[in-house]
Amino acid sequence: MPGKNFIVEVEPAKEARDGKPSMGPVFRSAFAKDGFPEPIPGLDSCWDIFRLSVEKYPSNPMLGRREIVDGKPGKYVWMTYNEVYDLVVKVGNSIRSCGIEEGDRCGIYGANCPEWIMSMEACNAHGLYCVPLYDTLGAGAIEFIICHAEVAIAFVEEKKIPELIKTLPSATKYLRTIVSFGKVTSQQREEVEKFGVAIHSWDEFLLLGDNKQFDLPVKKKSDICTIMYTSGTTGDPKGVLISNNSIVTLIAGVKRLLGSVKESLTVNDVYLSYLPLAHIFDRVIEECFINHGASIGFWRGDVKLLVEDIGELKPTIFCAVPRVLDRIYSGLQQKIAAGGFIKQALFNFAYSYKLRNMRNGLKHSEAASLCDKIVFSKVKQGLGGNVRLILSGAAPLASHVEEYLRVVSCSYVLQGYGLTETCAGTFVSIPDEMDMLGTVGPPVPNVDVRLESVPEMNYDALSSTPRGEVCIRGDTLFSGYFKREDLTNEVLINGWFHTGDIGEWQPNGSLKIIDRKKNIFKLSQGEYVAVENLENIYGLVPDIDSIWIYGNSFESFLVAVINPNKQAVERWAEQNGISGDFNSLCQNPKVKEYILGELSKIGKEKKLKGFEFVKAVHLDPEAFDIDRDLLTPTFKKKRPQLLKYYQNVIDSMYKSAK
Repeated sequence: MPGKNFIVEVEPAKEARDGKPSMGPVFRSAFAKDGFPEPIPGLDSCWDIFRLSVEKYPSNPMLGRREIVDGKPGKYVWMTYNEVYDLVVKVGNSIRSCGIEEGDRCGIYGANCPEWIMSMEACNAHGLYCVPLYDTLGAGAIEFIICHAEVAIAFVEEKKIPELIKTLPSATKYLRTIVSFGKVTSQQREEVEKFGVAIHSWDEFLLLGDNKQFDLPVKKKSDICTIMYTSGTTGDPKGVLISNNSIVTLIAGVKRLLGSVKESLTVNDVYLSYLPLAHIFDRVIEECFINHGASIGFWRGDVKLLVEDIGELKPTIFCAVPRVLDRIYSGLQQKIAAGGFIKQALFNFAYSYKLRNMRNGLKHSEAASLCDKIVFSKVKQGLGGNVRLILSGAAPLASHVEEYLRVVSCSYVLQGYGLTETCAGTFVSIPDEMDMLGTVGPPVPNVDVRLESVPEMNYDALSSTPRGEVCIRGDTLFSGYFKREDLTNEVLINGWFHTGDIGEWQPNGSLKIIDRKKNIFKLSQGEYVAVENLENIYGLVPDIDSIWIYGNSFESFLVAVINPNKQAVERWAEQNGISGDFNSLCQNPKVKEYILGELSKIGKEKKLKGFEFVKAVHLDPEAFDIDRDLLTPTFKKKRPQLLKYYQNVIDSMYKSAK
């Protein structure tokens, strides 16, 4: 039975009956075996999270940004909890003086910055629904969200004002006021006002509420505090209704979890805010920091300057999506390769020695203290020198990257899993547990979890290795999809949220996400292919960065589009006497043959069935990206869009492979 260490069974399994699939036992975190954590007294809403911290930590630094002196970035300049509170009161009064009432919707659009948080807190204070407008979904989606959520007022980053103007006049049915986080040009003012919409610079807006006082409404736990639109891989974005209760429950669970592993947040913790606040992952992390009176410093909005911002801020907790950690991994690999034979040999020896000790059960801080001091401290300095915990979420982190960072970063590297609908953190791995590598860990201590069998994909929740759709129950769950009761009823059944992800319980009680319920198709010989599982297996080939596998139900075999690893391909080509730049190497039949051979090797090693082997590949030197609409903002593959984009390539692969 799984979970001898980290999960406990609270309800028995149910056999299949009445045409319904079988369901595995209900498990919860061992840290909640005596019950879920009690809600923190007085913490009933997101407004309470901030308000209570202002009372407890008035002079603590809360929000910081880099000072620009003579065009150059300087140190971080901080506003205290009290100073932020005073501005939030002004923002709230100004919003209300525009005729906005409790329950109205307020949009926020742009990169993370102090004004983003202040606008959000003003919404929390006055019982408004905060509606993040996606920074990465383009004007079409922004217009959709404004109209669907009936957004009456929108706060916007100065450079995003032109994008917002594109939604006019359609959005004017609801949108009455625009507030810039910075300035407004006279041309923009003229353009917006001709549609009957008011527009204010940040400084002007703060004056609107002068000498006005609005009572704050009484807020209940069940009140909605935000509508967060998820991009989805197909169709229009869905508005996920998140209540105060979801967020305060999550905070109580995170507090219990971190306390149980002796890694509690404190007032001295520092967080770098760069992952989009429009996503639930960053939003709840920042709520946790605010709840502890800790400090949040903002990046400058440019990924190329991120490392420099990290060096200046020196965060203690670093949250990332796999793409960021992949970049860090590749950068370190390149540095080591360029360091000469002796440095490389020293690094490899230190790495193997520390990894062996960690696998033998030693804590990362005790596994190789001399190696940490001489070899790995440089890596730690690259992340500012103070990072004690790296948390990866939003998409799967490759096991080799996770293992590598666990060894060289001198900090815990934890992988988590959750959805907007589950208020982000639902599973997270436990520090210093090496056998949790490649898993998302056990559940957080405020949810119940069970697997439901998926017979058509041969996943059985009652087998000796339980596999099935991950279903979640608890107070962190969303309150439904806005204006889409039909979609809500599809996924919320008897209090259980059906995630659509396929999980596999590990012997230690951690969960491994192995597939996606909808990513299944049939080949012409009638065999079903679970494509995401195959991509995870082929993704283990170190010479490729990303793979998209496709199978046509009129064909008997699979093909794939691959983003190969530039350094690996160039190194192989040099060793094999093949010349040319990276683009031409990707066209070279010998390079394709080599990559296909590497895929076959891993396929045989993992005992894949014949029809699961990829028979033809196309190598694209340009990575799958959001700009070409091939990925969602959380880097999930948009399969219909990938097919449309690569249709000609797919056709020619099938033709030539035959």
